[in-house]
Amino acid sequence: MIDRRRLLSTAAAVAALLLPHLALAQAKDCPHGDLDERFCDADGDLIADIPEDPAEQVDPDELIFAYTPVEDPAVYRQAWADFLTFLEEQTGKSVTFFPVQSNAAQIEAMRSGRLHIAGFNTGSNPLAVNCAGFRPFTIMASADGSYGYEMEIITYPDSGIEKIEDLKGKTLAFTAPTSNSGFKAPSALLKGEFGLVADEDYETTFSGKHDNSILGVANKDYDAAAIANSVLNRMFEREVVTPDQIKSIYKSETFPTTGYGTAHNLTPELQKKIQDAFFNFEWAGTSLEEEFSKSGEAQFIPITYQKEWEVIRKIDAANDVSYACE
Repeated sequence: MIDRRRLLSTAAAVAALLLPHLALAQAKDCPHGDLDERFCDADGDLIADIPEDPAEQVDPDELIFAYTPVEDPAVYRQAWADFLTFLEEQTGKSVTFFPVQSNAAQIEAMRSGRLHIAGFNTGSNPLAVNCAGFRPFTIMASADGSYGYEMEIITYPDSGIEKIEDLKGKTLAFTAPTSNSGFKAPSALLKGEFGLVADEDYETTFSGKHDNSILGVANKDYDAAAIANSVLNRMFEREVVTPDQIKSIYKSETFPTTGYGTAHNLTPELQKKIQDAFFNFEWAGTSLEEEFSKSGEAQFIPITYQKEWEVIRKIDAANDVSYACE
């Protein structure tokens, strides 16, 4: 006689084992380009689609926000305070500022579902998009709509470094391997335009953050550093360093700045509320204006990853960067 309960139990166990594999197979069947196979890109805009199945969408009571780890988290917790209060009003959710210590930690937090809204730095955007399902939709811009920053290679005035070629035999500080201005762009530039190869023609070190690199140069701990000048300008404004401590020997073309967006699996209604909060926020007299007006920002404007990050993807291609997820 067949034991129906045992049969049903066995069938349930088999189904539980098969479901992850079936889900993965379905993910592989959908178009995803460079995206991790967990995501789909049916519309071809290079970012993860919102899941069609409501069961795969999330609508948390608490939203976690993280800003790119470029400087002292305490400074930016205060800088974002007024905006996050507005975000709470617009979404009806509580919002928590989550200080991250590295680009990798920030990407992993979103990939694992612990981060819902974020500003990823320029160079981290492609990895966040492809590995964590990040959906960027806005950046900061000046009042006239212009935006972006330049990568600069800086040194201190009496370093003996007057031009790029003088870096040969010196130590150049990068920030992190995922940073555009702090690593990707300058390493490609030095090799492609000046024939200087990292750790062959000049020594390298990684400081972890742009402010660490800038302070390291100002204090003469590093011979030179590759940094984002938007960070440098804010540090000048706060008098953390002074212009007479820094000498720039190279300035790049303009790059897009930090991209802000959401995790792909938030409900469409929640993602819309979050986007509306960014675009409807009034900067005047807020903590956000107080901090970011130092580098000329005055509003959030809409962008697409496909268009604004094209130059960054080209730099990654020149550096043979892979978006493979670990």
